[in-house]
This record gives sequence, C-alpha cells and structure tokens, in this order.
Amino acid sequence: MSKRSKITIMLAARNGAEFISQQLESYRAQTYPNWELILSDDGSTDGTLALVDEFAKSVSQRVVVLRGPQLGFWQNFASLVRSPEASGDLFGYSDQDDVWFDHKLADAVAWFEQIPQDEPALFCTRTQLVTRQGESIGFSREFARAPGFANALVQNLGGGNTMIFNRAARLALQKTPPEASMVAHDWWTYQVITGVGGRVHFDQRPSLAYRQHGENVFGKNVGIQARLTRALSLASGQMAQWNEINLKLLNQVRDQMRPENVAILDLFARARTAWLPMRLWLLWRSGVYRQTAIENLALNLAAIFGRI
Repeated sequence: MSKRSKITIMLAARNGAEFISQQLESYRAQTYPNWELILSDDGSTDGTLALVDEFAKSVSQRVVVLRGPQLGFWQNFASLVRSPEASGDLFGYSDQDDVWFDHKLADAVAWFEQIPQDEPALFCTRTQLVTRQGESIGFSREFARAPGFANALVQNLGGGNTMIFNRAARLALQKTPPEASMVAHDWWTYQVITGVGGRVHFDQRPSLAYRQHGENVFGKNVGIQARLTRALSLASGQMAQWNEINLKLLNQVRDQMRPENVAILDLFARARTAWLPMRLWLLWRSGVYRQTAIENLALNLAAIFGRI
C-alpha cells in the first residue's frame, strides 16, 4: 500500500438532500486526496442527485452515480461492493448524513500500509455522536477485546460508516451469493472478513461525526437506554432471528472460511437447538463472545431461555 493507493468511497443515498452536502464537503476536505466516489441512489425524489451533480463538477476526483436496487439499505451497500465501477485499492462505506473528519482516509491508509495486499483486512473506528443540528453529544463505545470471528458471530464491532477494507476483503465479500439475505451490510462485512481469516483493526480515534436523528436505521450504541434496547432484543428473540439469517448466509460461504471458524460456526449452530445443559456447554465450546462481561451474561441468559 502506498500514497498512490486509491480509495473508493461507496455512498448509499436515498432522499438525503437535507444533509448530503455536508458529507460531500467532508470528502473534499480529506487530507488524503486520492479517492473516487461511487454513489448508489435508491430512488431519491428530493434534490439529492442535483447536489451530487453540483459537487461532481467542483472536484477533480471521479464521481459516478448509479441507480440503486431500491430494496433497502443493506442491498444498496451490497450492490456497491459488487459494482464493477468501484476501481479502488481500498473501499469505504459511507452514509449520506455523517461528516467525515479530515484524517479519516489518511488514518486508514496508514494502517493498511502495514498489511500485505493479499490478506483480507478491515479498518473501523469509534465515532463522535452529534445531534441533528451537528452538536456533539458524546462518543460511541470503546471496545477492549480483540476482534475476531468468535465475536463477529454474536456482535457487530464497527459501524459501517467507519469501515474501510482492501481488495482481498472485497473479493471475499463478492463471493457471497447475490440472493443471500443479511441483517446489515456492516455485520456481514465483519463476519465474512474474520471468517476467512482476515485481519480487523478497531481504532479508538473517532473518524467521523455520526448524526443521530429519527431516520437512523441503527442509532448510537452507548448509554443505558441503548444497552437496555439490546438486552430486550435478546429477551424478545430478535437476536435469535438475526442469528438465523446470519447463519444461513455464512453457511453459503463456508467453503471460503478457515477450518477453525467453520468449527465455531457449527458449534454455535448446534448450541442454538440443543437441550440444557448441553446448550450452554456447546456455547462455551464455541468460544463466542461479546465485548463486555454484562453482554456476555446477557448472551448466556438468552441461551438458557433458548433465545440465541
């Protein structure tokens, strides 16, 4: 990886006129200027495309606008991963309503310089949380435990809006069958890249301002309310539904995965349907983990009640 490496910014948009100009301007402000923008528009009916067109005329970087699949947010991002228009060495997801800090791309490139180009790798970070008006309201969580497939199977570590990955990682993602369903594009990215033995780095330095408003698909993951919401998702069975989707997807790419990760996958799958106490024993054998002791307690309680 060198300073000649190009980053493809993959922006999924839909009716983003209220905020998208601020996001576009944050691309312009990047201290690392070797990027291109591939935007997939999912049927905007406001002024989104006009703003993007105006921006494209004002920058020297390549800007391409594609028609999105109009099937939802993760399908839009997945279509960008598969798009032949994305020609970079590195690839980064972008939401339409954030504001990137000027060091975001430079920090990622500096880390990727240490990684062999044929090794799948993923870079993600914390975020600064801001109100609809852009006022700071804190930061996303810090994660102390190491990333890995055993974590990815039961928890997404990094927000998609912070993720940047290399060509080897993109190739692994592209091998997911197009008809496969997923919970979210970022969780899919974390699971597949770790599943094939790729490297993941979670940087504690925030890389962007993550706007919190009523239209967020997923909002902040901090504070008592957010943790209660996630605990309730375990209790209600929502997590079990998500796991069902994720396991089906991962089984469709298991031939790509490292043998030790296939073993984790199979043990976890068996744990979901086994009787107590075998269920807890298989869960322990699988080695899956979440990032905090409280979250792991919740995971085990969910297992006891058959909610994984």
